[in-house]
Amino acid sequence: MDSLNSLIDGFGTALTPMNLLWAAIGVLLGTAIGVLPGIGPAMAVALLLPVTYGLEPTGAFIMFAGIYYGAMFGGSTTSILLNTPGESAAVVAAIEGNPMAKAGRGAQALAAAAIGHFAGGMIGTILLVVLAPTVAALAVDIGAPDYLALMVLAFIAVTSVLGSSRIRGLASLLIGLTIGLVGLDQMTGQQRLTFGSLQLADGVDVVIVAVGLFAIGEALWVAAHLRRTAGEAIPVGRPWLGGDDVRRTWKSWLRGPLIGFPFGAIPAGGAEIPTFLSYVTEKRLSKHRDQFGKGAIEGVAGPESAASASAAGTLVSMLTLGLPTTAVAAVMLAAFQQYGIQPGPLLFEREPELVWGLIASLFVGMVLLLALNLPLAPVWAKLLRIPRPYLYAGILFFAAVGAYAVGGEALDLVVLLVIGLIGLGMRRYGLPVLPAVIGVILGPAAEQQLRRALQISDGSLTGLVNTPFSVTVYTVVLVLLAWPLVRRATARRTPN
Repeated sequence: MDSLNSLIDGFGTALTPMNLLWAAIGVLLGTAIGVLPGIGPAMAVALLLPVTYGLEPTGAFIMFAGIYYGAMFGGSTTSILLNTPGESAAVVAAIEGNPMAKAGRGAQALAAAAIGHFAGGMIGTILLVVLAPTVAALAVDIGAPDYLALMVLAFIAVTSVLGSSRIRGLASLLIGLTIGLVGLDQMTGQQRLTFGSLQLADGVDVVIVAVGLFAIGEALWVAAHLRRTAGEAIPVGRPWLGGDDVRRTWKSWLRGPLIGFPFGAIPAGGAEIPTFLSYVTEKRLSKHRDQFGKGAIEGVAGPESAASASAAGTLVSMLTLGLPTTAVAAVMLAAFQQYGIQPGPLLFEREPELVWGLIASLFVGMVLLLALNLPLAPVWAKLLRIPRPYLYAGILFFAAVGAYAVGGEALDLVVLLVIGLIGLGMRRYGLPVLPAVIGVILGPAAEQQLRRALQISDGSLTGLVNTPFSVTVYTVVLVLLAWPLVRRATARRTPN
């Protein structure tokens, strides 16, 4: 009942005219940006971080939530129409959505995706309302060894499931941890990796790191492989679903959140895994298996619902534990820190208006997403024709302006370019970007918790594993590390 009362108060905050406006702007911006290939929600939120400094925190985060969900649906639009996913969570939608579009059923595919996002987001947000306060209440009793164990789990999990190899994932994480070391040691006051520059004594701003790795790195990468011809979008009529389509998809819309939400709530790399699992599940349960690969509408509805529920799940660990499990959550955590707010167990007590206003705005955003995007699908399809040179020139401009606005120092632009070149190199050698961003954000916090745990135990390493919770988490970490080795050894012993 406390959660319900708090949620009602949150609706009072979210339904004010200005916050409704920010939610609508976020959904429209997110969808428009998500439609453009290669520009996902993480880049959208990172680019808009400096722009929102003038807003009060509640309005800013309501807009960020709208961008998050809008960009996920936008990525599905380009995935279905052009077979070019706008972001990684929309990859699975192309498997069945693009054949549907080529067969003249693009409108139905877009409608199934939009309603799937609506259903998954609604169910996922309801689970967020139910579970987040409970997780926060339990997390109050978590000590330094437990927090360190959770952060180690986040590091290992995110490097294990992203990229083409674990080595590349760990290399990306080390890059992020190294950038996070720049500045003054919090305990001794010694300078680390500042190269004698006083301007670097405060460290590299997380916003500059996020914008550099996502926006600058992606723009430079695309410029290096630029195609001067814009993609031709498949014409889209007004999205609608017939009775037969609804009968085939309603179960998929309800099954998706059961897969997506748990994966979003744990450090498991975001929506890529649950969308694929949802697709496999729908294929096994469908009565129309012969249509899979040729345009089965269940293969669009289930994964899209799972992706949206996964987005709600990421907010559980981000708000209650301060642990980002996706790139967007990492950038949103940086935004919280910019406003002087630290997500964690006490956030629901210290900033109830902000938290419950944000959660209530997710429900509002889902309704706006459905209401705005179903009729606007043909408009989003036309955005795919923007020439890429103009598109990425604009991104570089806004990234530079945003980075300069953070501190007003010319050195920030140099740091932005250097980090952008690092992002370009990471893409060139197949290193995932997310572990680096999480390393920058969680690295200093992990170091602080490590030192705190060792101080409590008088320097004894047993102080890192002296609670049942930390032992359990480290056991999970060992399983994550050992499982591929065990599977490989088993595969070698199994005769062909």
